[in-house]
Amino acid sequence: MLGPAVLGGSAIVALVIGSWLFKRFRGRSADERRSWERHTDAQERDPPVDIGDVEETAIREFSDHHSGERRAVCKIEGFVVFVEDVPDDCDPTDVIRIKILSFNRGHTSATATHLETV
Repeated sequence: MLGPAVLGGSAIVALVIGSWLFKRFRGRSADERRSWERHTDAQERDPPVDIGDVEETAIREFSDHHSGERRAVCKIEGFVVFVEDVPDDCDPTDVIRIKILSFNRGHTSATATHLETV
């Protein structure tokens, strides 16, 4: 027969695991759910740009790429484009001209290079 300490410890472990599973699979915040829905929708549509296209777009924000480089985050018709080689004096809301270089594996975002600040 199991003692109260063992049963109590088992209950705590079960609660911790259950809480983690709930958060992982059901307990996402509204922002996380919307982000996942946008990602899923993006996988089901064709990108609005092609490799080699030159576009004008506004910088929304900057992010640090896994390589350590600073990249501008832009959107074209809601499609995310990460832009390399953006000058340090550029800020969010600046309009830049870019050239599309490649797509990620799922074609849900693209990489581009900065050509000029407009």
